[in-house]
Amino acid sequence: MENFIQQFMNIAPGYLSTIGVSNLLNVVYALAILLIGRWLARRATQLLERFMKKQNHDETLTSFIGNISYAVLLIVVVLAALARLGIETTSLVAILGAAGLAIGLALKNSLSNFASGVMMLLFRPLQIGNFVDAGGTSGTVDDINIFYTRMRTPDNKIITVPNSSIMDNPITNYSAESTRRIDLVIGVEYNADLKQVKQLLRDIVGADERILKDQETTIAVAELADSAINFVVRPWVNAPDYWATRFDLLENIKNALDEANIGIPYPQMDLHVHNTSAAS
Repeated sequence: MENFIQQFMNIAPGYLSTIGVSNLLNVVYALAILLIGRWLARRATQLLERFMKKQNHDETLTSFIGNISYAVLLIVVVLAALARLGIETTSLVAILGAAGLAIGLALKNSLSNFASGVMMLLFRPLQIGNFVDAGGTSGTVDDINIFYTRMRTPDNKIITVPNSSIMDNPITNYSAESTRRIDLVIGVEYNADLKQVKQLLRDIVGADERILKDQETTIAVAELADSAINFVVRPWVNAPDYWATRFDLLENIKNALDEANIGIPYPQMDLHVHNTSAAS
């Protein structure tokens, strides 16, 4: 051991004179930049993730943004360390930029889905469990991924929709609000008693306990159509009760109109045939 130390002491002055004290200090400074920069990058990422969690952002988005931020900060730290060693970083940055551009062009569609996924997770136009009409598909959202969204249709089919298709088109979220309005159009024949029809509709709506009594229900004549007088019936219900209440109202209205001998007309056309040959 003493011989090793003695040999090191003999070699060290020559080695230092070869590489230079300033170069050795640059190596030390570069290592310090790497170590301290890595710690600062990790600390900054932790603070960012903690802030996003307090803002109730999606866990997938929080983790993803944290990883991206950490990677970008590490790249900055490495470039700073290389610059301290006297290595020209401009060409390196140019190479990385060109490579990134080439990759971006090759993965244009995937990056579009990725960007749309980040926007969806950030702004939340839809959430898991919502029933939506998005990207040309109607269904319940099962999962929102960075690149695609998985939806379940009412007949239990799973459809995977690219996120860009969702964000590039209008999104109708039927579950965003706690209540929904049912819009019905009921046509009756022209010789019907309008007051009787309106009272009949009021009775049916009032008898359904799922109809929200604190919301105004509209029952009115909406149109004098070609074949019928059209009433609109617009009650409010809790969103989960929408379809069941709608189906029951239609059935109950039809039965009540039949019992009251009030006809529901349908469009019809009368054809009159003239025999031109006989007339001549």
